[in-house]
Amino acid sequence: MSPTHDTGADATGPGSPPAARHYIGGRWTPAVNGGQFPSHNPWTGAVHSAAAAGSAEDAELAVDAAHAAFATWAVAPPAERQGILLRAADLLDRRRADIRALLLGETGCARPHADVQIDFSVSLLRQAAGLPYAPLGQLLPSDIGGTRAAAVRRPVGVVASIAPWNAPLALAARSLVGPIALGNTVVLKPSEESPVSGGTVWAQVLSEAGLPPGVLNVVTHAPGEAGAIGDTFITDPRVRRINFTGSTATGRRLAEAAGRHLKRIVLQLSGHNPLIVLADADVDYAVDAAVYGAFIHQGQVCMCARRIYVQREIADEFTSRFLAKVAALPVGDPADAGTVIGPVINKWALSLLGRRVDEAVELGARVLVGGTASPPCYPPTVLTDVPPEAELAFDETFGPVVMLDVVDSADEAVERANSSSYGLAAGVLTRDINRGLEIARRLETGIVHVNDQPVNDEPQMPFGGVKDSGWGRFGTGFALDEFTELQWVTARGEPRSFPF
Repeated sequence: MSPTHDTGADATGPGSPPAARHYIGGRWTPAVNGGQFPSHNPWTGAVHSAAAAGSAEDAELAVDAAHAAFATWAVAPPAERQGILLRAADLLDRRRADIRALLLGETGCARPHADVQIDFSVSLLRQAAGLPYAPLGQLLPSDIGGTRAAAVRRPVGVVASIAPWNAPLALAARSLVGPIALGNTVVLKPSEESPVSGGTVWAQVLSEAGLPPGVLNVVTHAPGEAGAIGDTFITDPRVRRINFTGSTATGRRLAEAAGRHLKRIVLQLSGHNPLIVLADADVDYAVDAAVYGAFIHQGQVCMCARRIYVQREIADEFTSRFLAKVAALPVGDPADAGTVIGPVINKWALSLLGRRVDEAVELGARVLVGGTASPPCYPPTVLTDVPPEAELAFDETFGPVVMLDVVDSADEAVERANSSSYGLAAGVLTRDINRGLEIARRLETGIVHVNDQPVNDEPQMPFGGVKDSGWGRFGTGFALDEFTELQWVTARGEPRSFPF
């Protein structure tokens, strides 16, 4: 990116990576303690950038700035808010090539996943530009004569947004654009794996688009240091909403802490998503859908298909074609336009994948393709006969690993799909749409796609899960429910009588 204003990145010496700073109150600032930490390119291992290693003190300064900006931003004319979002969309779209390269270098994603994120973010900004003009209330009938009553929606105040690394541009956008469009102010905490593409970029784009100081603030932190910032979001009474996208374990801890402070939180958590392939499905289409749904961005997407259930009548044909296509997926450098499977995010993730696959095999699972790491990549891997006690069988494994099992009926597929503690997304492949919709009704997930795989998202849709996959919904059409307060207001033009 090459904007003409201060980008928040300093050169640290000849040949050194840029150093990204916090963005607080409209200013680029270092961490209070002066600390920095490196973000690494997952493919090369080289330092991609250095970022400010923030602490609770930095988070408190960001909340100060957001709180100070709220009173003015909450009453900003809708045309002002709309204009900023539309300009930001144009800026992001024009810088597509630079942002694609940034996503590749910081998170190791291949071009298709980078383009999905940019397209989503541009669309989100343009759709959210209509939110400032959304109806903000309704008139209500009252049985008290002469009383006029209304339910009025008002922005809540400061929103804390915690975004992950696996789709940092899009998921940071989802966490902040809706709240800002509705008149709230935001403190964004991106992942330590993506401080620039999940944080700095949004401060750059929105500030250049004219967003007033303090409306968006970005605080980054070193690995293992998120807790102090999260604690600030939980305990500071000026933070009125929190939204979090990430693991169920972390989401549960945040929800428990937020509950003690009676603070509302929107949670989009882990998925263990089923893809059901019925006997009447088009096998060629089912194979294409399953490969995409299981292996986009190396399987590092919460919506990825983790469990594929194929009805017995077509199991042999589906399996042979599916395995052949999986085995042929190009693995390697994400900078290569032909690469489909790039590196996983870090060495810890690579180790976890290997450990879980090895454990499943020791317990009786069979590897049909893949299964051996080639650092920094893990190959697309398919297993079958994974026993229920293996971690792969019951916990989200964030990587290019999928389980394939044969079922005798649609009822068995639904039963096995619903056996998970998670309930984010599902796909059902069948030529009979009505049958697919009936199966969708029976699936215990927040999202079901009939004749598609589970990896789908659009800015206007109610994105979110049930059970251990979280609560609340993201989406421009549903931001009013999550990021405004409903106030009951009455007015009388004449005195009323009282009984005493």
